[in-house]
Amino acid sequence: MGKQITEMLKGTLEGIVLALLATAPAYGYEITARLREQGFEDIVEGTVYALLVRIEKRGLVDVEKVPSEQGPPRKVYSLNASGRTQLDEFWTTWGFLATRIDQLKTEGR
Repeated sequence: MGKQITEMLKGTLEGIVLALLATAPAYGYEITARLREQGFEDIVEGTVYALLVRIEKRGLVDVEKVPSEQGPPRKVYSLNASGRTQLDEFWTTWGFLATRIDQLKTEGR
């Protein structure tokens, strides 16, 4: 299942991260830790940081620099209105795909 789940995650990780940020603002490492708590153990920090750069450039999150006790300030990401719209679109698309895939699975038995 390893390679297949990795490929599927590539298309859905943005929505998953937006969903996490909808619950509470977070910084990169914290997002990675939350993903791992949710069962996405194979997600590496570099993947999350690259995704955060992309969604920041697309204007889906607001960023606040917060002092850190252990080095430079942390960039804390929070979902903004554009990000919420994108997340709503993700859930709509996810619902559509999940329904169709479930139909295919049921028909194939």
